[in-house]
Amino acid sequence: MEQKTARLTVLIDPDKKKAFETLCAQQDVTPSQVVRRLIRDYLATHGVGFGAGGDKEREAG
Repeated sequence: MEQKTARLTVLIDPDKKKAFETLCAQQDVTPSQVVRRLIRDYLATHGVGFGAGGDKEREAG
């Protein structure tokens, strides 16, 4: 089943944004992949379930 997506807008210092994008490119990942991973890890650290039935979402990248 296809998952719907939602947009999250984040304000960040331009120098940090550029450094983040550069590091992501060096590691061959997109900034969105890294942010999604950070959010999943943060939720898991705090024991927060999500997705269908409260299950933790599994997403590549």
